[in-house]
Amino acid sequence: MSSAQDPFYIVKEEIQDSIDKLLLSFRQWEHAVYGSREQVRLTEELRTGCESIEWQVDELDKAVSVAAKDPAHYGIDQGELEKRRRWTRTARDQVGSVKKKVSSGKELSYHDSHLELMRLPVEHPHQTERSNHYGHHNDDYISSESDRQMLLIKQQDEELDELSASVQRIGSVGLSIHDELLAQEKIIDDLGVEMDSTSNRLDFLQYYSFSFSLLKDRNNDCDFAQKLFGNSTGK
Repeated sequence: MSSAQDPFYIVKEEIQDSIDKLLLSFRQWEHAVYGSREQVRLTEELRTGCESIEWQVDELDKAVSVAAKDPAHYGIDQGELEKRRRWTRTARDQVGSVKKKVSSGKELSYHDSHLELMRLPVEHPHQTERSNHYGHHNDDYISSESDRQMLLIKQQDEELDELSASVQRIGSVGLSIHDELLAQEKIIDDLGVEMDSTSNRLDFLQYYSFSFSLLKDRNNDCDFAQKLFGNSTGK
């Protein structure tokens, strides 16, 4: 049976493709920033990939063990059996190495991140003589960090004071505008009253002028009648 038709090599190629993809993801994981979404995604992807490939390699190794019981029946010899066993061992070692590095690397990164946040060195018995140096370094860091926090708080207080002063100025301007509007409203009301009074006086004057005109016309008519009737009597 040729390699192209042998089920072992067909499955082997599929597993090898999975291992190649696993190693590619592992290289990406090594360069990913700890705690990032990409790093978390790659970690889960590598864990799942390792478990899946390990199961496939175990199943393939079981098939090799079955073939080893009757090599002639499957048309293979001891050299081919050893070659297949060697490949499954290599595949298992590759996957196991990735799995171990991902697990230990995650724990190490987690530990290192806490040390970075705390700015504390990892002390071992042979590092005792350097503990004082790190202690001074931590004190300096804490002091500088405290100064920075105090400066930040002071800046925030100054900004709040400026904001409060601005609010007070805006409130004062608002009150001035309100008073001005009230004054203008009073002027408009007074002007309206004065206009009403003026209108009433104009109406009265028009009425008086009209009445006077009627009276004048009536007097003229009386004079005309007297003249007319007076002349008639004289005749």
